Amino acid sequence: RTYFPVKMPTTKKTLMFLSSFFTSLGSFIIICSILGTQAWITSTIAVRDSASNGSIFITYGLFHGESSQELSHGLAEPNKNFAGILHNSSQRTLHLMAILFLVLSLFTSLLSSGFTFYNSISNPYQTFLGPMGVYTWNGLSASFVFVTMILFVANVQSNHLSEELSHLLYPAITSKGTTHSYGHSFWLILLIILLNIVTVTIIIFYQKARYQRKQEQRKPMEYAPRDGILF
Repeated sequence: RTYFPVKMPTTKKTLMFLSSFFTSLGSFIIICSILGTQAWITSTIAVRDSASNGSIFITYGLFHGESSQELSHGLAEPNKNFAGILHNSSQRTLHLMAILFLVLSLFTSLLSSGFTFYNSISNPYQTFLGPMGVYTWNGLSASFVFVTMILFVANVQSNHLSEELSHLLYPAITSKGTTHSYGHSFWLILLIILLNIVTVTIIIFYQKARYQRKQEQRKPMEYAPRDGILF
């Protein structure tokens, strides 16, 4: 039985793929953090009822949120924490789709972390386990998280998610206008996309350097005198 020695990766490959591993892992950790926070958006809704005018402040994320009132006259209701109050509606459908795409981005970021770490310690024979797999998972991760961003904004701006939440939380109040301020958890999506781009860029530089090294190794044979080559 013949055994072939396993060729270990070069130090340069190990360092570059480890760098990609840390950027992929960073993307994974950020997605985990923004899934659980409620600092995606704060909506200020001007309201009026039979007794007073004022504002409602609603801060929420993908799974839970908090609301408070400031009224010019009358007694404001206590702050409310809420979760899962959307019923069968277009707002609920878009919200669930945003969560789904973010979870898919989380999964693909995890796969990218696994692929980059595996390549830092070995030289896989299968093409897809190498750089091609890293490109695929990072491309999908960036695409999924970008779709999440678009769906969330569309649900807030065009589908009036915040107004729907205010009506569910304060049925007796009429809204007169809404302003939105997106929180740090929402803007961290751009950092996730940037980390995906950095991961791919590192691997592109590695492949370019590897190609140039192979080309330089071929040159001595190409330019050697023909009478000096033994066949």
